[in-house]
Formats: sequence, C-alpha cells, structure tokens
Amino acid sequence: MTREELVKHAKLFQREEITGYQVYKNLAKSTNDKNNKTVLAKIAGEELKHYNIFKQISGVDVAPQKTVVWFFTICGKILGLTFALRLMERQEAKIQDVYERVIPYMPEAEAVKKSEEEHEDQLIALIQEERLDYAGSMVLGLNDALVELTGALAGFSLAMQNTRLIAVAGLITGIAASLSMAASQYLSVKTENDDRHAGKSAIYTGLAYIFTVAILISPFLLLTSYMLALATTLLLAIAIIFAFNFYIAVAKNLNFKHRFLEMVVISLGVSALTFGIGLLVRNYLGIPID
Repeated sequence: MTREELVKHAKLFQREEITGYQVYKNLAKSTNDKNNKTVLAKIAGEELKHYNIFKQISGVDVAPQKTVVWFFTICGKILGLTFALRLMERQEAKIQDVYERVIPYMPEAEAVKKSEEEHEDQLIALIQEERLDYAGSMVLGLNDALVELTGALAGFSLAMQNTRLIAVAGLITGIAASLSMAASQYLSVKTENDDRHAGKSAIYTGLAYIFTVAILISPFLLLTSYMLALATTLLLAIAIIFAFNFYIAVAKNLNFKHRFLEMVVISLGVSALTFGIGLLVRNYLGIPID
C-alpha cells in the first residue's frame, strides 16, 4: 500500500473518530445524570485519542461530519442515549472491513480497533436509562394491545360493519384493557417485593397500551369503509411492531428479525381468528347489528 493510500485511510479513520467524539461530547453536555455524563466523557476521550493517533499519520486535521453529529445528537436526546450510541456503533461497524485491510500496513489501526471493541462497548453498557429499565413493562403493554386490540377490531369489523361503532367499541375495550393491564402489572411487581418499581412499571405498561390503542383505532375514526379501516389498522400494527422491536433490538443488542416476525405472526394470527369469529356471530347466531 502506497503512502498516499495510507494517508487517505488515516483521514477516513480520523473523520469517523472526530465525528464520534463530537457526538459523545454533545450528549455528555445534554444529560443531567452524573454517571452518564462521566461515561460519555470517557468515551469522547477515547475517540479523541484515536483521532490523534491517525493524525500522526496524515499530518492534517479533519472536520467531523456535521449531519451525522446532528442526527445522533438529536437521536440521543429524543430516543435515549443507549439507542443512539448502539445505532452509531452499528454504523461504525461498516468500517471494520477497512480496518482489516489496512492493519497489515498500519499497526495503529489494530490498536484502535481493539480498544474500541474492548472498552467502548463496556462503557456504553454502563449508561443508565429509566426507559430501558422498564422496557419489559412497555413490551408487555404494547404486545398485549397489539394482539388483543387487532383481534378485537377484526371481530368488531365483521360483526358491526360500521366504522364509528367499531371505533367506540375498540376505544372502550382498549381503555378497560389498559387499566386492567396496568393494575395487573402493579400487583405482579409488588408481589415480587419490589414496591419501589411497582408504580412506574404499571404506568409504563398502561401508557404503552393506550398509545397503541390510539394508533390502531384511528383508521376507524378517519375512514368510512370498515374493510379499508381494518386493513389500515393491520398495516399500522405491523409498523408499530417493526419500530418498537427495532428500537429494543438496537438498544439491548437483541435479535431483531426473530422478535419482529414472532410478534407479526401472533398479532395477525389472532386477528384472522377473531375475524372469523365475527363472521360467525353475524351470520349464524342471529345477532344483527345495524
């Protein structure tokens, strides 16, 4: 590899490191949690150290990618530090192949790569965020709402065939179920002698349920065709499953594909079953609803 090629790669690595440094620095400034601020400052220091290593090879300064810095800074503030940092880690993984090719000619790259693999992942694991502590409660509320309400709306659609009636029935069912789920989660956590987290766990469960209910019934409030509204609701359910599972998979380093497919199959399977039940209710039990 020629000197010019080494310098080119060094500049590429510099840009990655200085961009990461700026993101971590911005997020450290934006958080009030002392532990998170300390962890982010340490990671920023590692990134700046790596930047200076590659600068010794290139001999010049390189500016950070401003759009990338902006994106991950905003992402961290809105969606949480852990999600933003894990997502950034995934983006940085794309450059690992370049590191591998350059290592034989640039020993410094191997040291930097090893440092990032050993230290940064451990530091990110130290980030403390309440929303992830209660991720299980949110999963419970969202999963139950998706399975129960998509099924209920499918059944209501065939039985009632009136979007307004379906929306009202769905809303009542959703609110009642969300309160029931929150109460059950509160009692479940309290039974485990964890009084300190019982209340918040119940709130996260209930809010996740209500949020999902509001989205799923919206097509029945906006559309006049109950079949079109039901199809839209099912598409929204899939979108919610995709977005939430992507978030959890990134933030907690879990398998996204398996979780996503499992929830989609369960939700749509229950919907298909209750759709058939609604058809039976309307056609064979003699209970017309006009």
